[in-house]
Amino acid sequence: MALDHRTTPLLVLSVTWLLTASPARSEVYQYIDAHGTISLTNVPNDPRYRRVISELPRSRHIISDRELDPVIARHSRAHRLHPALIRAVIKTESDFDPLAVSHAGAVGLMQLMPQTAMRFDVRDSYNPDDNIGGGTKYLRQLLDRFNGNLPLALAAYNAGEHAVERYRGLPPIPETRQYVLKVLGHYRTFLTNARASSSRAYASQAPRSPQRRAAPSTASR
Repeated sequence: MALDHRTTPLLVLSVTWLLTASPARSEVYQYIDAHGTISLTNVPNDPRYRRVISELPRSRHIISDRELDPVIARHSRAHRLHPALIRAVIKTESDFDPLAVSHAGAVGLMQLMPQTAMRFDVRDSYNPDDNIGGGTKYLRQLLDRFNGNLPLALAAYNAGEHAVERYRGLPPIPETRQYVLKVLGHYRTFLTNARASSSRAYASQAPRSPQRRAAPSTASR
């Protein structure tokens, strides 16, 4: 789950209450004032509120690889990340369910919290393109912030940047450490699969040498 460093217990409780108290179709609006205070409501009374959750899921839905591959490829190129890494984060966060919502209010394939979605200009966290775009941009930013250290970037994606900086390494949080191990494990698997697919594709496209006919025997009869 991607947590922004400004997340507070009050915010988490507010999101959770809105998600559990709302009907199957609901809208949640967010406003961040000049002091960084986050307000959430399902009845906006100020034009500065912005919609961050437009619909709550009714059942699990898995998006197909055919739909997801071009989206991952495009955002991986834009943010200089291997597609296998993006896929590994999605697998760990939502298991490829674009309608997934966590108990804390994280939404979509890469489980963006409402304030994280707003921070990266994600208009619809349930939309795979928007969600992957925001999540990938956030992950790229974390990798740059922690000098390319992937475990630290993943820990920050899960627990927040300040938690990693506070401990100057992986936070001693069992959930976060398990999260990092899971993502790295999926990353290795998807990377291996990608390399195998590339090898098969190369082999199928390689020109085949023409078969030579055996020369006639010159042995005396």
